[in-house]
Amino acid sequence: MISLTKIRELDLAVALAAGRPQHVSAASGLVCIGSFIYVVADDELHLGVFQTEHSEPGRLIRLFDGALPDSKPDRKKQKPDLEALTVFPPYGDCPHGALLAVGSGSTRHRRRGALLGLDAQGAVHGSPRAVDLSPILVALDDAFPELNIEGAVVSGDELCLLQRGNTRHPDNAVVRFPLAAVVDSLSSERHGAIKPFAIVPFDLGQIDGVPFCFSDAAALPDGGMIFTAIAENTEDSYNDGPCLGAAIGMANKDGRLHWMRRLDQPHKIEGVDVRVDGDGIRLLLVTDADDPAVPAGLFSTTIEG
Repeated sequence: MISLTKIRELDLAVALAAGRPQHVSAASGLVCIGSFIYVVADDELHLGVFQTEHSEPGRLIRLFDGALPDSKPDRKKQKPDLEALTVFPPYGDCPHGALLAVGSGSTRHRRRGALLGLDAQGAVHGSPRAVDLSPILVALDDAFPELNIEGAVVSGDELCLLQRGNTRHPDNAVVRFPLAAVVDSLSSERHGAIKPFAIVPFDLGQIDGVPFCFSDAAALPDGGMIFTAIAENTEDSYNDGPCLGAAIGMANKDGRLHWMRRLDQPHKIEGVDVRVDGDGIRLLLVTDADDPAVPAGLFSTTIEG
């Protein structure tokens, strides 16, 4: 089994609004660039920014206009449900690349994303731009009974989206798109549908009848990926459920499952970043406690060999 080491909680220097918690709670996507740790939360309209070099409180960057209700049921209905974060390579107006935040696509409100240009040091440069993800997601409506994108990975010339299953529809899949077509569509606001060139199913096993399902992923230099998975006891893509277990795995470039190992504690891992260091792989991970009063945690672990 794999053990995690807690580094910090994702506390904020300033709360978003009066009455809101002074922390990120539902962390759902993670990217590290240079000294910056970027985190999206599935119940916010903002991007969290933290530092690798110290544990001082983070700050928020607004991604979308407006405000979300404070009550959990109403907030759940209106949130963009940002579940994934990845990095585009340099293109057009973004010579140092860009961050892409991706909504789950599970409802009409959840098919938005945000593009944020980066500077040479990896800091956000300029204003975020909201983007319509429908051209990418509409082609998947017929592929899955319930669309629920939980991870996004840029690997070489591909954008891979990770479809997450549930107890009723346990199918997980990696959906592979041509990266150039996606970048062109999102950067130029062209609205023609983009079809994936491959949909690769994954069976990740189960605990007591509850399937392990994707919760995020990060690319490896050889074209493979490290992914996280959780066994959450829920029958659909909308409602939360108890987490019975969590795991970390590796998939090869050709889409085969290489290995998967359970965590010794059922942390609800929702975001992962990977760095290859010699013969080991160092991972940073963030959690979602499904409780706005509980801060998300930043954890680390190293996979040897």
